Amino acid sequence: MSFMQRLDVRGADADIPVVSLSDGVVTLRPWTRDDAGFMAEAFADPAIRRYNGAHDRLGRPAPPLSIVDAEAIVDEFASRWQAFGAGELPSGVAFAITDAASGGLVGCCGIDDWSKEDVAQFGYWIGPSARGGGYATRAVVLLTGWLFELGAARAFLTVEADNEASAAVARRAGFVHEGTMRAHSVWQGERIDVMWFAALPLEWTMREPAERA
Repeated sequence: MSFMQRLDVRGADADIPVVSLSDGVVTLRPWTRDDAGFMAEAFADPAIRRYNGAHDRLGRPAPPLSIVDAEAIVDEFASRWQAFGAGELPSGVAFAITDAASGGLVGCCGIDDWSKEDVAQFGYWIGPSARGGGYATRAVVLLTGWLFELGAARAFLTVEADNEASAAVARRAGFVHEGTMRAHSVWQGERIDVMWFAALPLEWTMREPAERA
């Protein structure tokens, strides 16, 4: 059995693919409306609002999500999965990160953009109660493997320079720090440096799974 398993079946609507990825410890699956409460609660967390939430041009965060807001986001994810099932690029598709044994929700990862040159940008977050359990690293490994299966020529993510935990996840998952974009972001009126991490299919697959765990 390989360290990454893939299940790709069709849902009730034949235009919507249901993709699940698992390594036996973490499972990635599409979001459902039943997950909206978890998402809304997670986005009340200061760290998620800081590093993953929307903010204005001065770096002021948007209000926390309501259940209705979270349901709308889940619906948008579903529409992006439907577009992917119809043959479009997978920009905007997102997975709920779950504990494989319990099925409990722990976080999110998804593709922010897939360019015409087959460069995929993605991101991730973990809810506060599940941090430190290795979920993020495993999720990034699973997602990256799937991106390369789909034909991505390059996968990358960006991490604000003071987000040491997220940078550590990227490194553990086999990503290379390629540089730092100075004053690239803003938070509460302060300019913030942003680190750039990337992986290429050949060099990434040459790493042993144990190195990425």
